[in-house]
Amino acid sequence: MKKIGLFYGSDTGNTEEIALKIRSKISKEQVYLIDMYDAKVEDFAEYDQIILGLSTWHDGQLQSDWDTFFDQFKKIDFSGKTVALFGLGDQFVYCDYFIDGVGIIGEVVLKNGGTIVGKWSTEGYEHTESKAELDKGTFLGLAIDEDNQFDQTDDRVAAWVEQIKKEFPIEL
Repeated sequence: MKKIGLFYGSDTGNTEEIALKIRSKISKEQVYLIDMYDAKVEDFAEYDQIILGLSTWHDGQLQSDWDTFFDQFKKIDFSGKTVALFGLGDQFVYCDYFIDGVGIIGEVVLKNGGTIVGKWSTEGYEHTESKAELDKGTFLGLAIDEDNQFDQTDDRVAAWVEQIKKEFPIEL
């Protein structure tokens, strides 16, 4: 059974809550949670399968711990690593920046040799722009809007986890 590193940053606790939901749907023994506040570059080398989670703040800014770590993150070699991404945002108030953080860190993963799985349809969202939407109609990862669509979060997380279990693939 391979270890999966789930790296997340959370200012309000919402992203951490989603990270815990994801871990509980895969395996508490298999998924290791790493708060970006405590993360080090060398932590990423321990995992071939990685899940990255963050919220996007204001006009497309990274969550504070990701923002602090970002210069170091850009130097990580993702060659041979499979990465899934999830992001939280507000699609109505910040419709031009919805889950931009997923796109920002996803571009680094791709540039540095990683493979991204867990891409997610934009259907059902009402944003106007997103750096996470590299291909029209598809986010680079799971999009969560706890402000406006909290009632869909559990179903979205469950469906996305089933998807990445096949795409990683995850050995249970």
